[in-house]
Order: sequence, then structure tokens, then C-alpha cells
Amino acid sequence: MTERQTPAGPDGLRAFRDALGRFATGVTVVTAETPDGPQGFVANSFASVSLDPPLVLWSPARRSSRFAGFSTARHYAIHILGVAQFDQIARFGRGGTGIAGAEPDRSAEGVPLIADALARFECAQHATHDGGDHLIILGRVLRFALRDGAPLVFSQGAYGGFVHGG
Repeated sequence: MTERQTPAGPDGLRAFRDALGRFATGVTVVTAETPDGPQGFVANSFASVSLDPPLVLWSPARRSSRFAGFSTARHYAIHILGVAQFDQIARFGRGGTGIAGAEPDRSAEGVPLIADALARFECAQHATHDGGDHLIILGRVLRFALRDGAPLVFSQGAYGGFVHGG
């Protein structure tokens, strides 16, 4: 194991990012109705925070072109993607078509919803906190849904699936 101090300079930041990438995460798409219309945002910065009250968090990058709409959205939905939804990454990633051309279902608050996610959390913005080059957004879960399936996973710059051991 190669030990390093706090990252400094481009090489140190790259190594720090590589170290963080060793932690496998699930893949989500966050959707909201923004001043620019319905939008989606691919995020792997999702975590549960509290069961009572039901709180989750996600952290959009401040440099994202979609940051303004999501940082101020009062309501949004977080969709946990299954391995069969790999195509959603390109659709909602940088330069993707997003919700354009689709007629998604909507939550009671008007948030666009993605069909067939493994889980969905419909949230009201509860609080935001400075997170350096990201904003930490806490959401109070108003409703949720779930289904069975294999999750889509991101680790070390690559996407894949998860197989349950037996």
C-alpha cells in the first residue's frame, strides 16, 4: 500500500480521486422540475442519513451545467438504477438527451419520474451544506418505491453489476 499525505497539485488530486474510486457505489439519477424545465443528473454521491425522520443526501458538483437548477429545487426524486438501466447513464450524463422526448410520469409535486428504477425516493429539500466543490443536499423522503433486481455499480471509473453470493 502506498501512503500519501493530503493531496496537493494535479498529481495528488488524481491519486486522491483514484483512492476514493476504490469504494464501489450505486448509481442514481436525480430528477427535478427546474426553471429550465425537467432535468436529470447522474450521481453516485447518494447516502442514507436517518430513518426517523427519513433523510437521504446527494451532492451535485458545483461545476455542473445543471447545478443551479438542482441546488435550488424544492422537490426532486432520486432513482437507484439497476444493471439493466445502464443506458440511463448516457441519457442523463453530460451531453445526453435527458428527459427530452420522453413523457415521464410525475410525482404529486410535478417531479419527473424514471420508470423501472430499483428504488425511488421522492424528496423535499430539507437542508443544504457547503461541501467544497460540491453541495451537500439533504432530502426528506416523502414517498419511496422499490422492486427486486441487480444494482448498477460504479467503481474505479467503470460500471458493472453486482452478483449476490450464495
